[in-house]
Amino acid sequence: MNEGNKHFSSLVSAGSPVGEVIAINRFLIKVRGLQPCNVYSLVMFEDGSKGFVQEVLAEYVLILSLGTSEISPGMMVVVQHSDLVAKVGKDFIGRVVTVTGEPLDGKGPVAADAVWPVFNMAPFLYERRLLEDQLESGVTAIDALFPIVRGQRMALLGDGKSGKSTLVTQLTMNQKNTDQVVVYCLIAKRPSDVSSLINRLEASDSLKKAIVVVSTMFESLTLSYLAPYVACAMAEYLWQRADQNTIIIYDDLTNHAHTVREIALLNGASPGRDSYPGNMFYAHSSLLERAGRLSKSGKCLTCIPVVHVAGGDITSYLPTNIMSITDGQWILDMELFRSGVRPALSMGLSVTRAGGAGHNARQKELAAKALKTLAAYRQAEEYAHFGSELAIEARQALISGRRIMTLLSQGPKETFSLMAQQLMLDIVLNLENGLELDVSSMKLHANEFAAKVTKDEDYETIRGQLMAACVVNAKTTTPLAQTPTAAPAPPTTVVKKEQKAKDKATARAKQ
Repeated sequence: MNEGNKHFSSLVSAGSPVGEVIAINRFLIKVRGLQPCNVYSLVMFEDGSKGFVQEVLAEYVLILSLGTSEISPGMMVVVQHSDLVAKVGKDFIGRVVTVTGEPLDGKGPVAADAVWPVFNMAPFLYERRLLEDQLESGVTAIDALFPIVRGQRMALLGDGKSGKSTLVTQLTMNQKNTDQVVVYCLIAKRPSDVSSLINRLEASDSLKKAIVVVSTMFESLTLSYLAPYVACAMAEYLWQRADQNTIIIYDDLTNHAHTVREIALLNGASPGRDSYPGNMFYAHSSLLERAGRLSKSGKCLTCIPVVHVAGGDITSYLPTNIMSITDGQWILDMELFRSGVRPALSMGLSVTRAGGAGHNARQKELAAKALKTLAAYRQAEEYAHFGSELAIEARQALISGRRIMTLLSQGPKETFSLMAQQLMLDIVLNLENGLELDVSSMKLHANEFAAKVTKDEDYETIRGQLMAACVVNAKTTTPLAQTPTAAPAPPTTVVKKEQKAKDKATARAKQ
């Protein structure tokens, strides 16, 4: 008798509820008996394979199979555990694992510290504390304009290939020298996407502060369905038991929603809007509300769900669901992406409803001024399309906006500290007319100068030094004259000569 059968026999001998398989539809298995049992109970088949209870009905129990072995009618089933649990522990940090906790990185088995409920309840309101500490993503457009605080739920929405995974990978890479651990959950992804992420994390030495939970599109729908819940269980253990600040990234919940829909349709559930089941909103809200900040320890679990928005339509069913659950959203614009802006963050649609709590007074002032300048820039850009001569204010807005857009654009490997972002944004926003700014040089040295700011009194001095290194006087032309829509103003002496010639011509005509 194999080990699985021994365990099965011991569970039956101990008096656990037993049932019989009466119907099979791929991974959906109907079992008669098995009473009493709870929804999400972990069960074992007589061949040793596992499953969990999805629904408890009057005549039968619906089970989702977790194994790959063939289940046949007449097989016996026994309840192994009243809750579906996942293996968790600190040893998972730095590893790449499957949904069942098996390693994929070839570094040997992972020793679990404990087990944790996969479908755990979110902390109650009285167990939470207000959020106040900013999370550093290293991305200027996010940290400076649409910040996220530790414990916040911030959605990332965008069309396919608009840079969603690149952005959250940047955020993950920026945590390698912080006190935070990232749990990165890949849901029904292609193997090439999995390899790309792992290679980038290993190349930047960021995998040491991350747990990567992988489910591919070629695996069972059951594993893709469980992936975000298992990843959340691993993050919750670190957060609540190990007192570890944690970030969890769901990449992406659109794939998870499709999995939930397919399971519901195979199960014969009545389809609702966009063919999603009626409990679609609950499936994601119960998952995302598990993030927050604990009152007893002050530690935070930050949640970043990634959502694919087909054609950029953020008003469709799934994006509106996620936006109503989260505390803000970053929205990527495909038009900006095609124009070369990285990250292609939409300044008009993105919003953060809690991130401002992490900004100090200087950051708030710079963010407000930057957003106002960008709004004027977009308006001036519209006028510039007509090819007419712009007013001085519009030309200045065009120049300032271009400088800010150049500053906000950064490659996947570029990250800046919060102080470096403040220095750069301060210089760009308060640059005097008649000065030229080398933004590329400023970005190259910003982190170096920012490290010299040890106390608030040093800020103005270091800002002046960085500005002196990157700003030069414009000798021949002013920035206004460099824009294609701006015409150089004639010298005052030329204007006076032209006026005298006109006066003489008028006098001669009178004579």
